[in-house]
Amino acid sequence: MTDNYPVKRVIDDKGNLIDERFKEHISERLVKELYYHMARIRAFDRKAINLQRQGRLGTYAPFEGQEAAQVGSALALQADDWVFPTYRDHGATITFGKSMTRTFLYWNGRVEGCVAPANRNIFPPAVPIATQLPHAAGAAWAEKRRGSKNAAIAYFGDGATSEGDFHEGLNFASVFKVPVVFFNQNNGYAISVPIEKQMNSETIAQKSVAYGMPGIRIDGNDCFAVYFETKKAFDYAKGGNGPTLIEAVTWRRGAHTTADDPSKYRSDELGKKIVDPLTRIELFMKTYGYWDEEWIRATSEKLTNEIDRAVEEMETFPPPKVEDVFNHVYAEMPAQLAEQKDAYFAHLGRQ
Repeated sequence: MTDNYPVKRVIDDKGNLIDERFKEHISERLVKELYYHMARIRAFDRKAINLQRQGRLGTYAPFEGQEAAQVGSALALQADDWVFPTYRDHGATITFGKSMTRTFLYWNGRVEGCVAPANRNIFPPAVPIATQLPHAAGAAWAEKRRGSKNAAIAYFGDGATSEGDFHEGLNFASVFKVPVVFFNQNNGYAISVPIEKQMNSETIAQKSVAYGMPGIRIDGNDCFAVYFETKKAFDYAKGGNGPTLIEAVTWRRGAHTTADDPSKYRSDELGKKIVDPLTRIELFMKTYGYWDEEWIRATSEKLTNEIDRAVEEMETFPPPKVEDVFNHVYAEMPAQLAEQKDAYFAHLGRQ
């Protein structure tokens, strides 16, 4: 079955262009945009881990190694499209327009961290596995019914394919031919469970057959393959043809979260054969004349300043309001919760 779903690549591990069809579509602007956002979210990710270790941030889910998958797919979106992320896709949401400050706030348990910019359709991160897939199908169906050309992307990991929501989301989207892209980042492990214990099928892409939709496998560490194939899937969806399932084969370099120890369930040797996605685009830039030392230096300085400002804003944000625990659960607060809220504040008044 893997022969039917070969891993599509545009550049190889050494940054050499191996698919000449894309040569005319790779511009200096695209190359620098991909590099900039990948470097940006890596710097954010490493800063977040440091902040967590210092006790300045809560438990955090790193994504280092998956920058090409997240940036390449997010840059294929239009401003009015929808993004349905997991808890590991903050690289994609930052690329799409969510602020670093709000993202830091999310990882500090603040309700404000779920608030997207007014000009972007970004769903709050889904912590329950795969619940965002039916949501994405529903949003895409709504866009189709109102006659727009907007589409949705739903991010999920390999472990999500074991959930009922995965099958329900794909089935609904297929039946109603809604404009949604199901974007799987297959990093080989669902926490400590390897892919071979997650499913018996050889690929995730082949699961598309059951739902009558296109399914493709791409090299998730090749930012060009991710960008062009995701853009193609969006064009297909917006043309009224329905959903696509994309399996981006990648690798999570670090722990599942900062509360996890990956050495207990996987060997360090497993990831050594995988060339880092940032290294690959750097090699490409140097080989094809896009590398500019002054621009790289200025970019690094710019990103450091942006992240430092975001940390400062996060740490000087107004203290959280206790009533947020009550106010943001239901559209209309049920009597029992209102009673608890009143009792709590009455207790505060007696202190």
